[in-house]
Amino acid sequence: MSGTIAQSTRPQPKTGEKANKRPVEPAATPTPLPVDVPISDDKITVDDGEIIKVTTQLVSVPVRVMDKRGRFIGGLTKENFKVTEDGKDQEIGLFSNEHEPFTVALVLDMSYSTTFKISEIQNAAIAFIDQLRPNDKVMVISFDEEVHVLCDATNDRQTIYRAIKSTKIATGTSLYEAVALVMNKKLRSIQGRKAIILFSDGVDTTSRQSTYNDNVSDSMELDALIYVVRYDTFADVQKMKNGSIIKKPPPMQIPGQDNGGILGTITQSGGLGTPSGAGTSVEEYEKAKEYLGQLAFRTGGRLYEATTLTNLADAYSKIASELREFYSLGYYPKEDRTAGKKTSIKVKVDREGVVVRTRDGYIVPKKTKISGSGSR
Repeated sequence: MSGTIAQSTRPQPKTGEKANKRPVEPAATPTPLPVDVPISDDKITVDDGEIIKVTTQLVSVPVRVMDKRGRFIGGLTKENFKVTEDGKDQEIGLFSNEHEPFTVALVLDMSYSTTFKISEIQNAAIAFIDQLRPNDKVMVISFDEEVHVLCDATNDRQTIYRAIKSTKIATGTSLYEAVALVMNKKLRSIQGRKAIILFSDGVDTTSRQSTYNDNVSDSMELDALIYVVRYDTFADVQKMKNGSIIKKPPPMQIPGQDNGGILGTITQSGGLGTPSGAGTSVEEYEKAKEYLGQLAFRTGGRLYEATTLTNLADAYSKIASELREFYSLGYYPKEDRTAGKKTSIKVKVDREGVVVRTRDGYIVPKKTKISGSGSR
């Protein structure tokens, strides 16, 4: 699948700049997300609390259990959990412990940034892969104006490494279409524990078939965690928009070597000089951060900020650690549910002083979508 061909109206770099930033490097910490962020979708009404939307009978719920100091509590069994829906006890029919493998979709935004060199983006992603367990599977998707499936789900590390190393910087940002492809075509039919790891600034400039609300709604249908590693490009695009970033001609590119350029050779297309200036305003960046927060919050994942190479690596490391610390519970609701109804899920554990992180509800769909997974 590829994004609709359209010129990016976000400022695009001239070729050859080298401007890698090296500020003081604090450790990555998850950005706190609001208890309730409204969704501007007339078909979905969200009150307070986290929700998911299911389209088949089996309801799947990822659960992380910690002590009061935030340390994961492993070794639990199905008998340690109690699930209620709208106050009614449910029978847990599906249980996966923390040792079950994950299928991970690594989704990389390859639009321009002066924060990281392309080699740094690739090396950080590879280091993340190395922290996963041998039986975890990974698919690699990158996007610019088009969406590129670089490898399907596999646990062959060399295939994954080659896919990551094949990423290239280009113009345009079809973020919404990339996320839609991963959720609806690549992950939906896969059974078991799964997660999306999204590396992006959250700004979309070239999607034509998918929207912010489409992605948020679809995320509430999918039984997958979404973790976001967000980097901020606002200062970069303002400098390019105002012409204050001046680039030197690109150095000679030698295949297979890092030539020190910040993001390789980039072809100018649209951007500077385009009248609309899409993807450059404060409002668009606020919307972008809210969008990424919605995806993480609604699925039980987290959002990490990455402003330096150190906390980029730290964010990936924390995500890899957390993926080893989730249980998966599934149940068939005991009562018929009214389409469009918002239900509430509560998960309890028979341990004193524990903290449970999970989704807390879903919306009964009005229309059932057919997929091969048999669950949501």
